[in-house]
Amino acid sequence: MIANQYYFSLLNSLQDSSSLNLYQNFFRDILSLSSHRIEMTDPLECALDLTRRLPPQNTEENLSQLMNLVPSIQTDLFNLVDQPLKEGMCPSKGKKYLLSVYNRDGDSYRSPWSNEYNPPLNDCILPSLKIRKLEVAANDAFDTYREMYYEGGVSSAYFWDETDGFSGAVLFKKVGDGVRKMKGAWDSIHVFKANERGRMAHYKLTSTVMLYTITGKPELGHMNLSGSMTRQFEADYSFDEPLAHITNIGRMVEDIELKMRNLLQEVYFGKTRDIVNDLRSINSLVETRRQEEIQRELVGKLMERDIKK
Repeated sequence: MIANQYYFSLLNSLQDSSSLNLYQNFFRDILSLSSHRIEMTDPLECALDLTRRLPPQNTEENLSQLMNLVPSIQTDLFNLVDQPLKEGMCPSKGKKYLLSVYNRDGDSYRSPWSNEYNPPLNDCILPSLKIRKLEVAANDAFDTYREMYYEGGVSSAYFWDETDGFSGAVLFKKVGDGVRKMKGAWDSIHVFKANERGRMAHYKLTSTVMLYTITGKPELGHMNLSGSMTRQFEADYSFDEPLAHITNIGRMVEDIELKMRNLLQEVYFGKTRDIVNDLRSINSLVETRRQEEIQRELVGKLMERDIKK
């Protein structure tokens, strides 16, 4: 309990100050706190534990501060922490795509629509012709899935070769339009590995969802609800042709997204709603007391009737 109070006091002091020294002191103190709480001595493990508890929309800034504080974990931390996705525009196709570590080479990003890097690179990493054909089919399929489920947003799929199969990442991003005076975004990252075994394939999927919503209304005040969730799933499916991989991967992505979406809605948002409703009532105090008096009167009448019987 004391650790949690200290943690939230540090968060409040961080939000109320723009001082770089205070910002770095915050991470230094919380890393030390995480080490004692979870009995870890590895700075990387402590940093990963910390990033899972901070708002996902601030991940880039938080990572920068952590890397400045502990330079020795810079590479590992950057590769292990999922960051909110950014959008890019394919110059040759004129279509949006998502920027991530899965299509990055140096400072350039590969477009899934044209298979070209922007800015252009002379010596770059490209998928084989076989895997590129699967990648094109996957982008078309998940673009349709995105339009049906998200009704907007941007999707991208990136595949690369492995010695015993292939791997890939399926990405979705949807940013709120702000119509209801609400700012927010949904980022889902699905990374899979497919190992072919004859006519069967073993798929291992790791899915991460990052979500934040920020509202500010006079009648409700300011609220920032954000967090991330990671789940893993493995399955074996048959395939008659290479394109059957897209069907199998799509089935897994659809199932795990549905489960994670329901979990967020029913458990996380539902629990938050219950807590808020217990702490704050939208009815006036006079109305509440009047309802309590009516309830007591009804209970009294029922008890009198039972006694007469």
